[in-house]
Amino acid sequence: MKILALDSSGLVASVAIVEDDNLIAEYTVNYKKTHSQTLLPMLDEIIQMTETELESLDAIAVAAGPGSFTGLRIGSATVKGLGLALDKPVIGIPTVEGLAMNLYGAKPLICPLMDARRNQVYTGIYRFSQEKLEVVKEQVAVGIEEIIEALNLIGEEVVFLGDGVPVYKSIIEEKISVSYSFAPAHMNKQRASAIAVRALDYWKAGLYSTAAEFEPVYLRLSQAERERLAKEKEKE
Repeated sequence: MKILALDSSGLVASVAIVEDDNLIAEYTVNYKKTHSQTLLPMLDEIIQMTETELESLDAIAVAAGPGSFTGLRIGSATVKGLGLALDKPVIGIPTVEGLAMNLYGAKPLICPLMDARRNQVYTGIYRFSQEKLEVVKEQVAVGIEEIIEALNLIGEEVVFLGDGVPVYKSIIEEKISVSYSFAPAHMNKQRASAIAVRALDYWKAGLYSTAAEFEPVYLRLSQAERERLAKEKEKE
């Protein structure tokens, strides 16, 4: 099973090729460039470097959201275009699950935090049991204090990761009442290889779609949509 995976859901742009249990290549950049500048050149380079024939792919996986609205749209357009051109299925992986996969085998609870702005995070709660990722709390968009309260109620050790950690670290340290830690640099951001590995689970469970059917998951309205609704209410 050969999977091409992409993640452009956050600040990081990442592309990987995974075949069964073998990571063939991964290209990840966390720098001050837009995904429209980086993603396609990265994809082209990784394909050329590994001499991968696109027709040899079995599926294309992508971080389906939540995350940056622009990043998700770029990732979605890329996989839909590839999937349609190659007639390959698309496997959409919840972004927060993909982040949790970075900490495969961890004993504590895993709480990814993506900065959703407006004092909110995209988050969820996960654990590994018998080498399988279990969803304790589905991914949601909530205030940082709400997810901390949920963790305190569960009462288990937890490890945090994601670009929301540096933004809300002081609040976590003030409000958390259970043992906690923060994932190190090589594990704490989006990685396309983690999306690919999770995609294998989804593939085995029959959870995939055609490229035409695939749609990203936003979890909340964009700023432009919120402003439009606010204006419509003012007119009523």
